[in-house]
Amino acid sequence: MKAFVFPGQGAQFVGMGKDLYETSPLAKEMFEKANEILGFRITDLMFEGTDEDLRQTKVTQPAIFLHSVILAKTMGADFQPNMVAGHSLGEFSALVAANALSFEDGLKLVYKRALAMQKACEMNPSTMAAVLALADEKVEEICASITDEVVVPANYNCPGQIVISGSDKGIDKACELLLAAGAKRALKLKVGGAFHSPLMEPAKVELSEAINSTEFATPICPVYQNVSTIAETDPTTIKANLIAQLTAPVKWTQSVEHMVADGATEFIELGPGSVLQGLVKKIAKDIVTSGKQ
Repeated sequence: MKAFVFPGQGAQFVGMGKDLYETSPLAKEMFEKANEILGFRITDLMFEGTDEDLRQTKVTQPAIFLHSVILAKTMGADFQPNMVAGHSLGEFSALVAANALSFEDGLKLVYKRALAMQKACEMNPSTMAAVLALADEKVEEICASITDEVVVPANYNCPGQIVISGSDKGIDKACELLLAAGAKRALKLKVGGAFHSPLMEPAKVELSEAINSTEFATPICPVYQNVSTIAETDPTTIKANLIAQLTAPVKWTQSVEHMVADGATEFIELGPGSVLQGLVKKIAKDIVTSGKQ
């Protein structure tokens, strides 16, 4: 059974999607439609911009979404998923690829999400850190022990790799404690703020209104969502999980484990980079992985 997976923020690179634009009339049409919807030429930034341009949340998120979704749509009959999933932002790509959401609505929501997250980041100085080689339970315990600052597990990426999220002071304090507890590394990331933490509450409020007023359909296959980690097909549940995702952790390890338990034998990553293929291999080492970008 084939599982198609879609990457999140951090996978972007200058030149992403350019080959698609130049070789596929459908891709070109979709990219131009996106330029029109966004009100600026995101293709110029994707194809010829700088790393700094692409690192802006308001550019990164729609850029990765467009690359991933257009790859899926240009596959035509070759895109026959038995299940789909996306990492954080990638969940929107997965939902559009699986026809739960139209391309236009998906792009509008992703752009609104990016702007709302950027605004929430500017309200509170906050960040994230990658923690390597420490048990999930220990990371959770240390985060919970810090009560005077916000710090929570944000991404369960694979066994031995968790990303934590919170206030600047909270992350500094947690990194110190995690290293003392035996973590191989506790490394602050170059991100705009504390994604998937309570500090994203203002963005969640803003986005929930937009999601609730957008029409969702039943997807063509189950979607394994970050929040629930199990197969979802009900549009109402999908919406609720998508809203909850902004302040809840991305449970990627658990999602992949459930997909494998439900029969996935091959994972195909659509979008920039190959991060998810690497994570899947660490979660289920005998699984076949490949990618298109």
